[in-house]
Amino acid sequence: MTQSREQSINFLKARHEEQFPIGIILGTGLGGLVKDIIIKSAIDYSEIPNFPVSTVESHSGKLIFGTLSGKNIVAMQGRFHYYEGYSMDEVTFPIHVLKELGVKYLIVSNACGSVNPDFKKTDLMIMTSHINFLFDTPLKKKN
Repeated sequence: MTQSREQSINFLKARHEEQFPIGIILGTGLGGLVKDIIIKSAIDYSEIPNFPVSTVESHSGKLIFGTLSGKNIVAMQGRFHYYEGYSMDEVTFPIHVLKELGVKYLIVSNACGSVNPDFKKTDLMIMTSHINFLFDTPLKKKN
C-alpha cells in the first residue's frame, strides 16, 4: 500500500469505527440521492489527505457516511475524471481507499449517452459492456 493511500485511510478510519460495506459513486445526475441518505458525516474531499478534488461543477466533492434503506453506505458525491487532467492512478485512488475501508460492494453511476432511439433522457440502464477509447487504462496494471 502506498504511503499516500495509507494516510487517507488512517484519516478516515479515525472518524468512523463502524463498517460501511456498500460504496456508491454518485456521478452526474445522481448527486441528489444524498437527500435520501441518513448522513452520519460528510467530509469534503479537500480535507482528506491526498484525495483528488473534483473540478466538475455538478460534483459536490464530499465523502458521505450514512445509511440508505437501513444499510451502512459510504457515498462519493462527485468523482474525478481523466479529462480533468488527473492520471488514471489518481482517478482510481478513491476506489482503493474505499476497498481498504471495508467496501465490498461498489455501485458506480454516470451520465451516459445511447444510440437506442427508444431510450429517453433520464432513463436508467445497466451497462454490461463498453468500448474503452482510453488505451492508457488502469486495467493493464495489477490491482
